[in-house]
Amino acid sequence: MTDGMNPYTILKQTQRERVSDGNQSFILNGCDTDCRLLVLVLPQLGDFDSLEYAWWLQRYAEQLQDAKLTIRAVGIGDRASGEQFCAYTGFSPNGLFVDPTAELHQQLGLYAGLSLKVPALSSTQNAWLNLMLMCAGVGSPGTLAEVFRGYRGDRSAPQLIADDEVVKAAPLPAFQGSFFNLAGGKGFQRPFELATLRLRNMAEVLGHWKTYVPNATYLTQRGGTFLFNRNGDLLYEHRDQGILGFATNMSEPLSFLLTESVFNNIQN
Repeated sequence: MTDGMNPYTILKQTQRERVSDGNQSFILNGCDTDCRLLVLVLPQLGDFDSLEYAWWLQRYAEQLQDAKLTIRAVGIGDRASGEQFCAYTGFSPNGLFVDPTAELHQQLGLYAGLSLKVPALSSTQNAWLNLMLMCAGVGSPGTLAEVFRGYRGDRSAPQLIADDEVVKAAPLPAFQGSFFNLAGGKGFQRPFELATLRLRNMAEVLGHWKTYVPNATYLTQRGGTFLFNRNGDLLYEHRDQGILGFATNMSEPLSFLLTESVFNNIQN
């Protein structure tokens, strides 16, 4: 990214294929009159971070709609990747654009991930090697701690699965959400609760791998979050530094949006 350049300037000039109709469109078209604009530059659409981020947006969809927030997202993949992503997560295909070669990520200066190169391996094989190392915490700060948090629970995070929800996360048998109460109660993120959601996401991606990841070269590329007011001023940004690090506060990834002070700041 050019030094000192507001990401809004880059995003305003960017055209990508829109998932809803396959047209090349400016990603910020139709956003000029809204009070708030949230732009998510996602990694691979089959990435843990992309699917989990979309889950949180669905969880708070009503509050975000009431706040007159426009959301645009650009993810790595093709239109088929985007269609599968929207079908699974409920994300609107009108607000999702695809970037097959992570060009926008590079323009914004987002972390490309670990980039070790073994001469005997192809670019795809090197990408897989680097991804595996990142999953083990190499060049991906915070990843292992976040994985462990998914298993041990988090009393500072909300309950993720309702008691009456039927949980389907292959290879586990279906079970009631109330099962997690046995792990220590309710009203907070219980042990194994987040890990179960991640297992469900993993089963989804592995079941549609070629659709989600048509080109594995960009497996390690990380994303970023940008929040603007109606004038295009940057109010908040988060640049992912590792896998499962798509938010400053992973216990409440949308806390930067849901605090009263932020709402008031954007609306004024």
